[in-house]
Amino acid sequence: MDDVLNKRDAYPSGMANGAAGREDRGLRGAWSSFQRHWQADPGRDLAPFVSRYWFVAWDLRGQAPYRQLIVPDPNVHLSFVNDTAAAVHGVARRHKYRVLEGAGRVFGVAFRPGCFRPFLRSPVSAITDRSVTAREVFGPDVPQQAMAQAADEGEMVHVAERFLRANLPRHDPTAQTVAAIVARIAAEPDITRVDTLADRLDTSVRRLQRLFAEYVGVGPKWVIRRSRLHEVNQRLATGFPLDWARLAAELGYADQAHFTRDFTAMIGEPPTRYAQRYPTRPRPSSQHPPSGTSREFATGRS
Repeated sequence: MDDVLNKRDAYPSGMANGAAGREDRGLRGAWSSFQRHWQADPGRDLAPFVSRYWFVAWDLRGQAPYRQLIVPDPNVHLSFVNDTAAAVHGVARRHKYRVLEGAGRVFGVAFRPGCFRPFLRSPVSAITDRSVTAREVFGPDVPQQAMAQAADEGEMVHVAERFLRANLPRHDPTAQTVAAIVARIAAEPDITRVDTLADRLDTSVRRLQRLFAEYVGVGPKWVIRRSRLHEVNQRLATGFPLDWARLAAELGYADQAHFTRDFTAMIGEPPTRYAQRYPTRPRPSSQHPPSGTSREFATGRS
């Protein structure tokens, strides 16, 4: 399986471009009638490497297939899908789709940005926009059968953690440094340019570009852009209507049109259409939509 199913965002079947033919299953959280999502934090000893575990189960028996939108994030993922071969998925720079049909489940490990490099032992950019079998990275002892036989997601976590502990790489301080830089990008929304980030870190743009290619798999400009667009999801999750022009300015865009083009290219549909995926509520005249918090968007967070 080439795509990592690690998002709650769903893109309905028959809706590749434009609104014609769009079904209701992707709107206002209706996907929850046939999908279940779950995530968990790693054990303390694995937290330097792993961001989270995620799990998705679906049951579409007797229903039409469903076209699922996969929104990109800066994490490398290890996924176990039903009884197929486990795979490692590099950072995908654009949205993807996967068709869900029948019944199935997937368990995933999202590695902290920068922290898969010690496992891969080569530049992470080598697997950007690519998937490879888990055996190519970890060797023959990938717990495929144990995962397929696990009774539930809790048991899957135990299987995954035993496997990861048996394959822990040597400590790489640079990986932790890069992970901290990515976290800083997320925590400081006024960082909208690579040169601003370089100034705050007292380093050069070129050094940041080399570090990110080696450890994250994408450049710092992409990570900044993805982090800022992630804030849109946080605002939408509040249920309040958004002032798109104002939000575009807050995110560092010159105008709303530029923001819309950027959002559509990365996420897969314009922001106003994407907003229909979220439940809404009226906003009292005295209340403004709150700024994005630390809430993680779906199950594929950094």
